[in-house]
Order: sequence, then structure tokens, then C-alpha cells
Amino acid sequence: MTAFSDSLQARTGRLRTMALPIVQCALAAALAWIVATQVLGHARPFFAPIAVVLCIGVGLGRRWRRVLELVAGVGVGVGVGDLLVSAIGGGPWQIALVVALAMTVSVLLDGGTLTSLQAGSSAVLVATLLPPGDGAGFDRMVDALTGGLIGLTAIALLPANPSGLAAKHVRGLLEELSAALETAAAALRDHDPSLAAAALERARGSQGTVDGYRDALQTAREITSLSPVHRHRRDRLDAYLTATEPLDHALRNTRVLLRHTAAVIEKNEPVPALLSEAMEDLARSVTRLREELSEGHDPALTRKALRRTAARLDPAVLPALGFSAHVVLAQLRSLTVDLLEATGTSHTQALAFLPPSPTSHAAPSGHDQAA
Repeated sequence: MTAFSDSLQARTGRLRTMALPIVQCALAAALAWIVATQVLGHARPFFAPIAVVLCIGVGLGRRWRRVLELVAGVGVGVGVGDLLVSAIGGGPWQIALVVALAMTVSVLLDGGTLTSLQAGSSAVLVATLLPPGDGAGFDRMVDALTGGLIGLTAIALLPANPSGLAAKHVRGLLEELSAALETAAAALRDHDPSLAAAALERARGSQGTVDGYRDALQTAREITSLSPVHRHRRDRLDAYLTATEPLDHALRNTRVLLRHTAAVIEKNEPVPALLSEAMEDLARSVTRLREELSEGHDPALTRKALRRTAARLDPAVLPALGFSAHVVLAQLRSLTVDLLEATGTSHTQALAFLPPSPTSHAAPSGHDQAA
């Protein structure tokens, strides 16, 4: 019963997230049909509502490119389909030939995935449902362009909140990062290598949160460009854009940190309390960064806390460490720099907050290691 409740709650949450795109698709598809039939006078303008759905979709991406690829795909598919079906008629082998040639032409014209798929589907429609040589190829291209433009208009007039979209995705990324650091600290305290290994396995699967965050930012920037309603929110997106690369690096460094945390425990290397304490400090800073970014504040408190953590990560005050413990310390230092950069601190300034590290203590950065 609990599992069903959790599943229902997750599905309801997804529906709330997708409610606006669904409304956009429904209203814009109906409008595209009305414009194509009543204004343009097209009898069967099915490409107009199709273009709306493909343009708005229920996901994230570069919508201008979608519209252009859609129109190009329709043009290639309809053109090849009309020419061939008029010459060779319809039938199974004709459909196979028309689809193969339409998609081949699309690829040779350097079309994207949507262009090729739309070329193939348009060719199928021409070969199966439409009378050959009916001369409506240009009308279908106009329908596709009309639907795409109406879809973009719907996005502009009924837009999602761009900063809210970015905040939602950065929260997921920072929650993963904070959980990984808290687990690493607990693994060191409890001397539990399996806990660190489980956290590493989870962290390895969390790269999708970074990709989702990048896509969300791309869409948020599109919204602020297209919609006059949210154009004033461009400045608020700057903080999210600044944090993108550093947070990606931080997640990669955390995976290396987790791998060597497990190794430290398995090898029974000496573990100063400072290492687990620094992990907990960084986890709290990540949580604070999530809150400050979500609220649209300058992450000044996060920056201040990270500077305190950086000052503590001094190799000179630590006892002799084994190799893996040295790497853990180096990753904590790199991770602190990443998070400082995520708050808007320059790389040079972030490095300056760290105590000097002897050459013998240097370890490869997590950016360059496979984790």
C-alpha cells in the first residue's frame, strides 16, 4: 500500500509539472487547426496540430530548431513521396522505398533526428493516405510552419516560470550532492566501506541530474527570450548559469571522493576526524546553496561557510596519511573550490582561500579521473 501511495504521489507530481505543457499543446493544437482551415483554407491541415505538439512537447529542448527541422522534414518527405508515388503508385514495397529515400535525402542534407523522422512519417502519409500528385505539398509545409509558430506563441503567452524551472532542477542536483557527502562522512565515522560503495553506485547514476539541469536552463533561457512576461527574469538566471559547470565538476569530484573513501576504510588507513567533519561541512554548504539559489538570493552565506571549510583543509596540520586518505583530502579541497565557483567566486580567488598544499600531497583532480 505504501509503494502504491508513493507511486501515485510521484505520478501526481509529474502531472503537476507537465500540466502547463499539456494545456499549451491542447489549446495551441486547436488554434492551429482553426487557423489552417479557416484562415488558410486548407482542407486537411493535420501537420499544423502535429507541429504544435512537436514544438511544445512535454520536455525540454531547442524549440526554434524543432520548428525548422519539422518544416524541413515535411518538405523532404512530401516532396519525395509525391514524386515517387505519382510515378510508381502505392503498395508495401513502394512505402519501403519512399520512406528509405526520404530519410536518406534528409540525412544527406545534414538534417537532424527530427528532420529524418518527420521526412519518413510524411512520406508514409503521402504514400498511404493522400492522393498522389494532389499538389498540396506546399500547403503541408505551410501547415507545419503555422503550427510551429503557434506553438512558439503559446510558449510566449502561457510560459512556465523560467527561474522556477531552473530552481526545481538545481534542487535535485544539490540534493544528490549533499546526500553523497553526508553518506561519505557516515561511512568514515562508522568504518563502513559498503556504505561508501553504495553511495558511489548512486552517484554514478546521478549524471542525468546534471544533464536535466542543463536542459532546464536551456529551456528557461528560451522562455525569457520568447516571452515578454518573463523577460525581466534573465538576471535571476545568471546565478544558475554560473553554477552549472562548477556543480558538474563537484559531482564528478564527489564520485572520486566516494571511491577513495571506501578504499581508505578497506585499507584501514588512519582517518583524521577532520576528513569526515569537512564532508559534513560541505554537505551543509550544499544545502544552504540550494536554499539561497531557490530563493533568488546571492549565495553569500554559502560562500562564507565554504571559506571557513577551505581554511580548515590544511595538509600541514594533519598527521601522516595513506595514499587514499591523501586523495580524499585533495578531493575535498577540489570540491570546496568547485562549490566556491558555483557561488560566483573566480577560480583564482577560490584557490587562494585554501592553505598551501605541499607537492607531495597533490592528487589528480576528479575532473580527470574516471569514477
